[in-house]
Amino acid sequence: MKPNIAIIGLGLIGGSLGLALKRNPSLQVTGYDRSFSTLEQAFRRGIIDTIATSIENACEHADVIIFATPVNTTVAMMHQAVNWKLRTDVIMTDTGSTKGPIMDAAKQLLERGITFIGGHPMAGSHKSGVTAAKEHLFENAYYILTPDSQTDSAKVEQLRVLLGPTKGKIVVLDSEEHDRMTAIVSHFPHLVASSLVGRLSAQQEEQPFVKKLAAGGFRDLTRIASADPIMWRDITTQNREELLKQLDGWLEEMENVRNMLKSNDPDEIYNYFAGAKQFRDDLPITSQGAFYMTFDLHIDIPDHPGIISEITKILADERISLTNIRIVETRTDVFGILVISFQTTDDRERAKSALSKTMNFSMYIV
Repeated sequence: MKPNIAIIGLGLIGGSLGLALKRNPSLQVTGYDRSFSTLEQAFRRGIIDTIATSIENACEHADVIIFATPVNTTVAMMHQAVNWKLRTDVIMTDTGSTKGPIMDAAKQLLERGITFIGGHPMAGSHKSGVTAAKEHLFENAYYILTPDSQTDSAKVEQLRVLLGPTKGKIVVLDSEEHDRMTAIVSHFPHLVASSLVGRLSAQQEEQPFVKKLAAGGFRDLTRIASADPIMWRDITTQNREELLKQLDGWLEEMENVRNMLKSNDPDEIYNYFAGAKQFRDDLPITSQGAFYMTFDLHIDIPDHPGIISEITKILADERISLTNIRIVETRTDVFGILVISFQTTDDRERAKSALSKTMNFSMYIV
């Protein structure tokens, strides 16, 4: 009998997990979503094999249950799951980006003898919903597992093997360590980006043209501020303590910068920027990080009619998909006039290779 995987929530993450897991033909995937139209789409696309009429129905015979829902929703369902009829050897996991509330809710499940292993696939998209689901969404992205200290290591390995078809980089971490690190590299940067946008918004009344000048590097720097405000409201409240620690450190860093500017020592200022440049340049660029990112190719092109259509035709002929294309008007701090965004580093490298064969343009990856 095929192992039965129940996916609760069939949005971008749940739908993409279904597609990825079905690369393994020995798995049977059952799906549940509160939207029946989403369930129908998932079934028609082959994301799931069976439609469940309720959460309990989906989970009753499941070998593995995956909650692919917002953290607050997952926590509520975990409280309900204590009273569900489940297989004695079932494994539960989730996909939430904060693990503290999830692992707290898991304690009552663990007391009942149910194995719960926190999970967080660190991948996403600028699109949402089941229609945006892709089987390759998690490829080469970190997929974090956060088991309780008492969890049987064999169960962790069982889940790791099950998630193999996602082709994600599966790493096991302590839940507190996970929340601390995601606060540093993902959650806190969203706060900073939003605050920078807030500073721009506050000053545009007196300097209305500043909004147009912000179309270059400022726009790239603050891209993540365009994320779903409901999701980031929840993440901020759920990871509040770690974010407060980061904010305290940020304020201390800004005070150091303030003192550096007041002293106006050219060598100190140079060393500050040189150190930041060196550390940033050493960051990896070949894999997905802690939050969704696009992979951009900056191209210096001449301004003549039809040049963009020539470029897009080359990409189309090579069957390379792009997610965005734009002309940058403010270029004092960016590379290239045209910026094309791709979903993967492989697509970006293929595009660069294809364009370099036929067009003598300078291209940059930053």
